[in-house]
Amino acid sequence: MSRTSKTELPTHSLLHSYMQQGDFVDCYTCATDLSVDQAAARAMAFPRWAKTLLRLRNILVAPLGLKNEFDDGEKIGPFPIDQRNENEIILGVDDSHLNFRISILTTGTQAYCATWVHRNNWLGRIYLAVIMPFHVLIVRNAVSQIWRPDRTAT
Repeated sequence: MSRTSKTELPTHSLLHSYMQQGDFVDCYTCATDLSVDQAAARAMAFPRWAKTLLRLRNILVAPLGLKNEFDDGEKIGPFPIDQRNENEIILGVDDSHLNFRISILTTGTQAYCATWVHRNNWLGRIYLAVIMPFHVLIVRNAVSQIWRPDRTAT
């Protein structure tokens, strides 16, 4: 039985301020009593197979001039923090082909992990279509790491 499920983005999420018509948004949830910082640390601690996929992505998109590394600054996992409040952390960047943000939001009993993508051009549309199966695997794994009771909260 899966402990994670696909759901709607909570109405109070900061991610709503980014959304425009035609953008891609997905959201997964699980039960947790972790703080937003603990949940984000677990979600962004990618397993080896996901890190390998990200390295492969970086190699493949380098000739296209897409970002491989993100600006210095406060990060969780590989992604820079864009904004935060006491219950939500938004990670992500703007790039030439697309802009993306990842939201980790906690309510005290639930955690939500949402992704927003704004495609800037045809390359962004193709890129999102190609990575979508991997995106779903990585996000579902990230949310399952938030739920897992056998891991020590960081």
